[in-house]
Amino acid sequence: MLLTSLPDTLLTPAKLPHLSYAAPRDRFDESWDAPLSTLLGLGRAAGADFVEFFLERVNYINCLAEDDTITSISPSLTTGAGVRVFRGKADCYVSTNDLTFSGLKLALEKALSIMGLELPSGNAFIPEVVLEPLRDYGTRKGKEAWLEQCSSIREMGEILLAASDRLGKKASHVQSRRASYFRDWQEVLVAASDGTFARDIRLTQSTGFSLLCADGDHRASIGQRIGSTSQPDFLRTWDMDSTAEEVAESAGKMLYADYVESGTYPVVMANHFGGVIFHEACGHLLETTQIERKTTPFIDKKGEKIAHEALTAWDEGRSPNAFGTIDMDDEGMPAQRTLLIENGILKNFLSDRAGFMRTGHPRTGSGRRQNYTYAAASRMRNTYIAPGPYSLDDLFASIDKGIYCKKMGGGSVGATGQFNFAVDEAYLIENGKITKPLKGATLIGEAVEIMQRISMCSQDLGLAAGFCGSISGGIYVTVGQPHLKVDAITVGGR
Repeated sequence: MLLTSLPDTLLTPAKLPHLSYAAPRDRFDESWDAPLSTLLGLGRAAGADFVEFFLERVNYINCLAEDDTITSISPSLTTGAGVRVFRGKADCYVSTNDLTFSGLKLALEKALSIMGLELPSGNAFIPEVVLEPLRDYGTRKGKEAWLEQCSSIREMGEILLAASDRLGKKASHVQSRRASYFRDWQEVLVAASDGTFARDIRLTQSTGFSLLCADGDHRASIGQRIGSTSQPDFLRTWDMDSTAEEVAESAGKMLYADYVESGTYPVVMANHFGGVIFHEACGHLLETTQIERKTTPFIDKKGEKIAHEALTAWDEGRSPNAFGTIDMDDEGMPAQRTLLIENGILKNFLSDRAGFMRTGHPRTGSGRRQNYTYAAASRMRNTYIAPGPYSLDDLFASIDKGIYCKKMGGGSVGATGQFNFAVDEAYLIENGKITKPLKGATLIGEAVEIMQRISMCSQDLGLAAGFCGSISGGIYVTVGQPHLKVDAITVGGR
C-alpha cells in the first residue's frame, strides 16, 4: 500500500511545548522512556552524532566521633542530571538540577549551542530514539530496600562512640582518636542515542580509625579505613575490635621507631593498601584520558613488555562487595574484567565512550564520574596486581638488607608516573628477617622503572578501599596486590 501522507503522531519541534510527561521525580523507572527518547531524538535531529543523559539521586551521610563525643553528622540529599553531546570527536557536558521535561530540554539546548548546533525548525520531524527495555539492576538484584536497611543516625553514633572507646583502651599515650563513617546511596539512570537505557542503585559505605599518639618528642600517627559496597548491615558487622587492635599496635611500634636511613634498597611491599602505588603510578597511565592528552609513556606500547615478567595486573568491577565494584558503569555498560598486564606484557587500556571514539581502544565498562555535575571518563574500579607463586618467607629470604613497607600513607604522582609515597609503618629487613621498626620513609621512583623491578609476588592477594580523584571527580576504588618484592627503589629518610 502506498502512503500518501505521514501519520499525525510524528513529532515536530512545534509540538514540544505542548507535551506532558508524568515521569516520577522520586524514582527512575520505565516511565522515563518517553521523555528521554524524545529529547534524544531532538538532539540527533539537531545534528549531534551522539547524545547521552545521566540522571542521579543521592542520599549521603557521614558521622564523626572524636574521642568520646559525636562532633559531626552531615547529611546530603541531591538530585540532578547531565547531558553530553558529541559532534565528531568533540563533546560538551551540561548539568542541571531541574529534572522536568522543560529543564532537561533547556540543558540539551545549551549543550547543542556550545557545539554550534541549533534546534530544527518548527515543522521538522523528530525521529524518537527507540530505547532498549530498561535494564534495571536495582530491581533485578534486590537493591530497592537497601537504604532503609542501613544503620539509623542513632545507631551510627552509638557504634562510633563504642569504637572510639575501644581504640582508646587498646592504645597507649593517646593524644587524639577518631572513628568515622559514611554511607553513600545512589540511584542512577542512563539513556543514550544508541538505545542504552539502564538503571542501578549503589550503596557504598566506609568506616575507620585515626589515631595520634605522643610521648615527649615521640609522635606516631596511624589511620586505617575499610569499605564495602552492597552490604546494608556493613556498619553493624564491622569487627571494630580487630581494627582497633591493629591500629593501636602499629602506633605503638612506630612511636619509638628509629628514622630510616635514606638510600637505595630492595623493598618488600605489603598487600592490601600497598597497591596504591600501582594504582597511582601506573594505573592512571593506562586510562585512555592519558592517551588523549599524550601524557602516558605507554601510549604505543600495547602488546609490548612494560613490566617484569612476574607482574600480571587486572582492573575489574565484579569482585563481591569491593569498594570499586559496579554492576554497570556511568555510561550504562555492564561491569567487565579487564586484563591490563600479563606476564609483563601490556594487554589493554581502560576506555570509556569518549576514549573509544578518540583512541580506538574498546570500551571496558570504565566510564565513571563523581556525580551528575561531571561527564564520565575512563577510570579505574578494582585494580590490583595478581598473586604469584612465592611464599612471604621467600620474599624476605631473598633480601640481605632492605625495607619492609607494611602500611602505606599519602603521596603524590606526576603526570607521567613519577611518584613519592610516605610509608606510615616500616621495618628493617636484615639477613632475610624483620628486625627493628623504622619511620620517616618515603618511596621515590618512576613507574616505567619500578614496573621492571617487581620481581617476586607472593600468594596472598589483599584488597583495600581507596578514593581516587581525576578528571571526572572523586570516585570509590579498590587498590590491591599480594606482598611483592621491588629489587631496588629510592627510599628517602634521614
